[in-house]
Amino acid sequence: MKGSHMFLCLLSLSCWVNLMPTAGNKIFHFGPCRISMSVTEIRSGFTAIKANIQARDPIRTLSILSHPHSLHKVKSSDRCCITHQLFNFYVDKVFKHCKTEDSYVNRKISSIANSFLSMTRKLRQCREQNKCMCGQESTEKFKQILANYEGLNVTSAAIKSLGELDILLDWMEKSH
Repeated sequence: MKGSHMFLCLLSLSCWVNLMPTAGNKIFHFGPCRISMSVTEIRSGFTAIKANIQARDPIRTLSILSHPHSLHKVKSSDRCCITHQLFNFYVDKVFKHCKTEDSYVNRKISSIANSFLSMTRKLRQCREQNKCMCGQESTEKFKQILANYEGLNVTSAAIKSLGELDILLDWMEKSH
């Protein structure tokens, strides 16, 4: 009997520790999905290279993420889907084409990309559990973002998207 109480106590402690965010992490609610991540770490890496990246953006009159209604007023039920699509978008399209001659900038981009890759895996698990459904609204919003991206050449689009990373981070924190 005493052993079963000890086992139950250890199991409870283990579950509690796994649910607690690690240092600097916040729990984000993307619809029914709860994901722990360190936006502070991503934002810090981005802030260190933001001026450099934005200076490389030759087209200042167009935005990929700020197009009217791209991320505005996303329903709670669609947040998981569009967040998953955006993380995949950054991993598959943006980070692959953001190489500079500055090794410091490249290391920061790589660090941010690794954080996004980790989040993509977490969101994929949520999707596999059928907690992360894609509604028509999130699909349309993401199609608009892709259209904005694909309207530019690959390098310019990637640089612009990386330069707008703070828009995505701000949106995520607002919906937190």
